[in-house]
Amino acid sequence: MKLRQNIRHWAAKRALTTPVVGGYVNDKLVGMHTDIFLNKADEDRREERRDHLDDFFDATMDTYVAALDAGYPEAEAREITHVQANFDFFNHGWAEMMEIPSGELEEHYRRYEKFFERYDITIDDPLGEFRPADGVADASGTPERMAEGEFENAVAGFADDAYVEDADGELHVGGTDEPEDVDVSAAPGVDGSDLDESDLDGDEVDDDAQAKAD
Repeated sequence: MKLRQNIRHWAAKRALTTPVVGGYVNDKLVGMHTDIFLNKADEDRREERRDHLDDFFDATMDTYVAALDAGYPEAEAREITHVQANFDFFNHGWAEMMEIPSGELEEHYRRYEKFFERYDITIDDPLGEFRPADGVADASGTPERMAEGEFENAVAGFADDAYVEDADGELHVGGTDEPEDVDVSAAPGVDGSDLDESDLDGDEVDDDAQAKAD
């Protein structure tokens, strides 16, 4: 999968593993991810999915921290949560919200199979042991969108590794090194501002960026 990685992502990582501020940043990240993915959906479908996505993304924050604790680098820990989300979108038939085409789901699963098996995560059960005790809000599916086979926001061809675009637009395979001077106050919400979609993941990779990764 193709991800972005800049100082804001590193600050979010630090914040999510820091007492007190971590809970606040968690809530900001959940709301931000919900809004970004809802904006990919048809307008008349957005509000009916909001509660489900809020619950789902809140659970994936725990996945992210667990993956970091298991030794995965930041980019891969974050990619794991995005793979979970794409499993969920696939199961609901939310093709327009998927970041990767359905044909690459299995390959992404296999790359993190050891972690997924540890926590009983499967394509059919994207949260596994991270599912909240009180569950996740229901949301109606749109299987007809999946049947159409159109994944207008998916980027194919990045299933074999984590591809990370840095703040300068250069593409790195596997991620970048964590800066030593990361300030937690740069995390979303801490300084009164949020990441926007241009700071996140899912943009197509241009030819120059791809050439730098080769």
